[in-house]
Amino acid sequence: MNAPDRFELFLLGDGEKKITEQVFTGMSNTSDFIMLKEDHTLGNLISEHLKKAPNVLMAGYKIAHPNVPEVLIRIQTDGSVTPREALLKCCKDLVQMYAKLGREFQKELALRQYADQGDQANNNGNNNSGQGHGGF
Repeated sequence: MNAPDRFELFLLGDGEKKITEQVFTGMSNTSDFIMLKEDHTLGNLISEHLKKAPNVLMAGYKIAHPNVPEVLIRIQTDGSVTPREALLKCCKDLVQMYAKLGREFQKELALRQYADQGDQANNNGNNNSGQGHGGF
């Protein structure tokens, strides 16, 4: 079968770099970033977040072939920052945003579990009080 082993789709091999930059000479202040072992999930997330940056003129991604786990992200800036700086800021912003989301989720989960424990204690207290519930 021609399909690669599943682990080859996400583990870097010896000597492989996760991200490489190639300056795109066709447009000013533009670079292509090739991200190995990634797919639409990260390509779309990063390119859409980059489009919100005030100093990014253009951002987009493509995947050359569905069986090749690599994403090309092209970034053009206004020149006040380099495409590399824009990508780094984007990634840092996303890490902070998802860390905050994780903290908020854990907080809400803990509150929900605490509330559920209170509900269970109330239900157990009602069942032990001698009041019948019609067999339920």
